Amino acid sequence: QVQLVESGGGLVQPGGSLSLSCLASGFTVGNYAMTWYRQVPGKERVLVAGMTQFTGRTTYADSVKDRFTISRDNARNAATLQMNSLKPEDTAVYYCNRNPLPLPWGQGTQVTVSS
Repeated sequence: QVQLVESGGGLVQPGGSLSLSCLASGFTVGNYAMTWYRQVPGKERVLVAGMTQFTGRTTYADSVKDRFTISRDNARNAATLQMNSLKPEDTAVYYCNRNPLPLPWGQGTQVTVSS
């Protein structure tokens, strides 16, 4: 079955760190561009980070630049999102996907940044 499963979210204090994983099955992440999105209730899902297929070039939303890092873990066939210096406004459900041929959105993983 071709799918992506996100994990690694949780409750963290402001300034803390979390590492999210996006485990792929049914395809190889190295053959696709990978992306991370986030969504808060009542708002649209927004792109926070992306990595291209061939060169591995990364792009980030201005709001997370220099704090978040997207990468691939080819051994685990996964994409990861390392999040540092977390802020309350980073609170959201985080989703991953691929390009081309994006998959139906999974359940995501909840990240809550609060003291």
